[in-house]
Amino acid sequence: MDQIPAQLGYTFPAEFAKHEATWLSWPHKEASWPGKIDSIYPNYSLFIKYLTMSEFVRINVADAAMENFAKDHLQKAGVNMDKVQFFHHPTNDAWCRDHGPAFLINPNAEHKKVIVDWNYNAWGNKYPPYDLDDVIPTLIGKHFNIPVFNPGIIMEGGSVEFNGAGTVLTSTCCLLNPNRNPHLSKDQIETYLQNYYGVQQVLWVSEGIVGDDTDGHIDDTVRFVNEDTVITVLEDNQADENYELLQTNLKELKTMRLLSGKQLNIVELPMPDEVIFEDQRLPASYANFYISNQHVIVPTFRCKKDDKALQIIQSCFSDREVVGIDSTDIIWGLGSFHCLSQQEPSV
Repeated sequence: MDQIPAQLGYTFPAEFAKHEATWLSWPHKEASWPGKIDSIYPNYSLFIKYLTMSEFVRINVADAAMENFAKDHLQKAGVNMDKVQFFHHPTNDAWCRDHGPAFLINPNAEHKKVIVDWNYNAWGNKYPPYDLDDVIPTLIGKHFNIPVFNPGIIMEGGSVEFNGAGTVLTSTCCLLNPNRNPHLSKDQIETYLQNYYGVQQVLWVSEGIVGDDTDGHIDDTVRFVNEDTVITVLEDNQADENYELLQTNLKELKTMRLLSGKQLNIVELPMPDEVIFEDQRLPASYANFYISNQHVIVPTFRCKKDDKALQIIQSCFSDREVVGIDSTDIIWGLGSFHCLSQQEPSV
């Protein structure tokens, strides 16, 4: 297509807008959860159980054998299988937020939904191969006969956060990292975001959290809960490595203005106690929650702050039930529920 999504009136809805489905890629890569992959399936299946209470779940699997393996786990967890659909789309890994389709909508267009298929290089070529993951959005577009746009630059879904009213939040530590698009300036990257996500405004924070191998995805630090309110994580222990990083983000958020001229409402969320496994600090964050049609599914970490975090998040969502699911094993893969999922909006 000659024209770009923004010119055609397409926009990327906020996650809190109504979904038709949630997309997942079934976890199968042992190297992502070395020695632990079997332990993640019960809570991963519980995540899916909550999703199916209010929307379809569409799961990429390699083949019939993986589909049957997944069905076995989901049935054990009591998932409503009428709401689960499998697609034989082989993947390298499970992080559908980053390799899955970016769905944009325009209710007035002939095609009410389109897909943007950004290039994907596994967070700066850290975990090759990633060739199967890179083509997932186009395979989904072909299956549903949805037009697919290819901007031709690296971009991951976990690096961008939308308010559904023209604004995207992102981080300089990720999008300006030379391992992504070293040939592009900040202004050029903003132009791509505006053109291919249908936003008018790009807001930048500086920092990510320690242990995050994505170079600082926004979905571990700052999340929109409505058009003008963000939740941001903060560390209360001044000796912790995350303390100064997250204070920097907070200062930046306080200076921001939305397109309307309004300041952001900022809700402060604690960081969990550090989660260490095999001497590695893991990127545990309560901000990596996923907003489904009826629930907000929050990773918990067997930590005394879990309940407080759930209460704060619940205070931001009067229309949804907040559910905590233990993510202590899942986070060994260096991501949680938001990293594993990608919403498909209703239109």
